[in-house]
Amino acid sequence: MLWQNILQRTCTYKKSGECNIAHNIIIPKDFKARYSKILGKENKVFLNYCIKPLRKSIRINTIKYPDPEHLAKQLEEQYGWNLKQIPWFKDAYWIQNPDVKEGIVGNTFEHFMGYYYVQEASSLIPPVVLDPKPTENILDMAAAPGSKTTQICQMMHNKGSIVANDINIERIKALRFNIEKLGCLNIATIRSNGITLSKTNLTFDKILLDAPCSSEGTVRKNWKVLSRWSTSYIKQMSKEQKKLILSAYDMLKPGGVLVYSTCTLAPEENEEVIDHLLKHREDAKVMPVKVKGLKIRPGIEEWEGKTYNAEVKKIARIWPQDNDSEGFVVAKIMKST
Repeated sequence: MLWQNILQRTCTYKKSGECNIAHNIIIPKDFKARYSKILGKENKVFLNYCIKPLRKSIRINTIKYPDPEHLAKQLEEQYGWNLKQIPWFKDAYWIQNPDVKEGIVGNTFEHFMGYYYVQEASSLIPPVVLDPKPTENILDMAAAPGSKTTQICQMMHNKGSIVANDINIERIKALRFNIEKLGCLNIATIRSNGITLSKTNLTFDKILLDAPCSSEGTVRKNWKVLSRWSTSYIKQMSKEQKKLILSAYDMLKPGGVLVYSTCTLAPEENEEVIDHLLKHREDAKVMPVKVKGLKIRPGIEEWEGKTYNAEVKKIARIWPQDNDSEGFVVAKIMKST
């Protein structure tokens, strides 16, 4: 089996069922076991993709470079990259060359000038689902370092208004740097705890809550996420996410849209959070998520003895093996008028 062959080359098995990866990163046996409950026999395919190198991808910033196809061709000619358009966002491309290092992609003249932004393909999806318009007032509730914030600005053609919030001052510095670098003029940055942000009485047409999470879906890019992985950590994050989503929802105008997303696959951080919102906000409505060119699986209604609201089936689960990407989960919520 591919999974077994790769593991034999990269790790040493222990009696506990865990294995040591380079740099002392550990794949917990519980991590493998819990996804076996969801995926069954397909779990082996999922685990194979977890150790498969992640394709690098870029988003061409049309604010500074209005002709993305021309820039893509220029990058191919100048750096020898083989670019493939990402189907769910026409201004973004995968770099097909497996030998291109991330440090090189982030160290070109074009990147320095803000002509493109290094952004994982799954990370492009939440703003696409949000579908921001140039006339709208948008909140990015956990914005730093700004990949989705600047993508939203690009989709709005640098019009309308965006409030980009984060709680960490160091991350806000990175956020502001990227906003300036990419030429975004419609973004105001603030520093606030998202859980209490709704007490300001601010209201928005649309809100993106790309919530802090256990980051399971990023394992292809960063093995270190597994060094802190545990079910207790997942439950801790779930508690925070439930507070954040209620705060976010309370800032929506009637008829407004909230997109909740995480780069983790844990049901406790996704379906359970949406179920919590539905229990506490009766006017919340889960909307179907449909994205052209993206394979999506429905949300999970039952997990570890808990039964969730049937509406969670409308959540979009993006598994690494389906789109050769990071793992992501996206939900779209509307506030009734």
